[in-house]
Amino acid sequence: MAEERSEIAFFDVETTIPLRQGQGFTILEFGAILVCPRKLVELENYSTLICPRDMSLISSKSERCNGITRAAVSVAPPFSLLADKIFDILNGRIWAGHNITRFDCPRIREAFAEIGRPPPEPKGIIDSLALLTERFGRRAGNMKMATLATYFGLGQQTHRSLDDVRMNLEVLKYCATVLFLESSLPDILIRDSWVSPTTTARRTRSGGRISPMEMSYAPNPDPISENHPNQFLGEQILNFVEPVRPETESFDMRRLSEDIMDDAIQEVDAAEKSPETESPEISRPLTISEGCSSLSGFLTPDNVSIPSISASLVPFYRGSQRIQILHDNVVLKLHCSHLKVRFGISGKFVDHAGRPRLNFVVDVPPNVCQVLDSCDNHAQSLFMESGSTSDWKPMVARKGYWSSPTIRLHIPTVVTGNVAKYGTEIFQKEAASGAEEKVLFSEFDAAELDRMFAAGTLIDAFFSLDPYDYQQSAGIRLVAEKLVIHS
Repeated sequence: MAEERSEIAFFDVETTIPLRQGQGFTILEFGAILVCPRKLVELENYSTLICPRDMSLISSKSERCNGITRAAVSVAPPFSLLADKIFDILNGRIWAGHNITRFDCPRIREAFAEIGRPPPEPKGIIDSLALLTERFGRRAGNMKMATLATYFGLGQQTHRSLDDVRMNLEVLKYCATVLFLESSLPDILIRDSWVSPTTTARRTRSGGRISPMEMSYAPNPDPISENHPNQFLGEQILNFVEPVRPETESFDMRRLSEDIMDDAIQEVDAAEKSPETESPEISRPLTISEGCSSLSGFLTPDNVSIPSISASLVPFYRGSQRIQILHDNVVLKLHCSHLKVRFGISGKFVDHAGRPRLNFVVDVPPNVCQVLDSCDNHAQSLFMESGSTSDWKPMVARKGYWSSPTIRLHIPTVVTGNVAKYGTEIFQKEAASGAEEKVLFSEFDAAELDRMFAAGTLIDAFFSLDPYDYQQSAGIRLVAEKLVIHS
């Protein structure tokens, strides 16, 4: 039976937004469109709101994200009554959607586990985030659906399931058209393909939504030429089906961001080729080479003038921008001495290769708090002006009057071939002589690093400020470039 289900099930879920650590996501809406894999013709669609077991999980933050209110879902069926229909739509078909490997697929499995039923199983998975990054390139910036829609003039993302699925399909078709044209005249079009579409090329999307439990069937359109861009992408998309594994590997957004930035820096170096490169210096994720110790550009908190701090949007990649934190119009980097480690190395989260993402927490004095709070305020204002609805996470954590403020410092990983090493220079400082000796690591070993950063250890930290906005969470990540451990 499964082999006869050749349609691709494009789907999307809208969920609650967790407010505290350990709190999971709860599905509030499910939307899917069954598509012919060869011509991307819509065959059937389905959408439903879902009433959660606990209405209190729908917070104001959740409502701001997708507009789904408690009143809206109060009359909707619970997931247990919708499970049969959702199972029938998904089971045995190819699953497709934007960033579904990391987000939507786990939510479906969690929802079925909660009602004690085995989840539907896909015949394969197509994550359009990975697909478009590989086939379309990084010309549309961070490759979020909203950014892609803006790039093609498709309007605002609504964060409603069926709307987002249709937008996903439209983005794929637009990308297919560009790729089809570029493949026809590669010597001419590929060279100029980074030009964003004009604002006059906008399309108006229908504002209508499918009500809960509503099903419709789309009539077959006129026959499509074999050379139509939809046919082109339909054939290409099937080559990108990811085989189902016991635990599907997630697509790593941080790795994508670093790859995009690498390309952006190469463009800045070739300044004569693009007028956009006259913008301010673009900061980038840290990649320290052996022996690198030039840290003259770092300021101590006492040398930072608060009124001189600012935030600026700078070109990140074609059609997108990113935030930089500046001091007197120069990218701000900080040097803080004698910071006490509060919590040692944490590797709770892992990257695409299963390596832990390393960070640790230190206490910070008032002068550091003042600088970082100012940076937060400037960056957050820019995020709000740009239309971001993400929840801002301050750099300085304040847990109560009895506890001193803390910050989290991140130790990036640099991978060369199959070899991983720490992207932070780490030194040990002798108490008697004050001499610094670089620590050389034979292998990537988080446990060994943890022993060096025990609670109570004093360190000197040289770090950069890296703003982010991902999955409704935004803030500034503090990336350690050099750390000096006091013996």
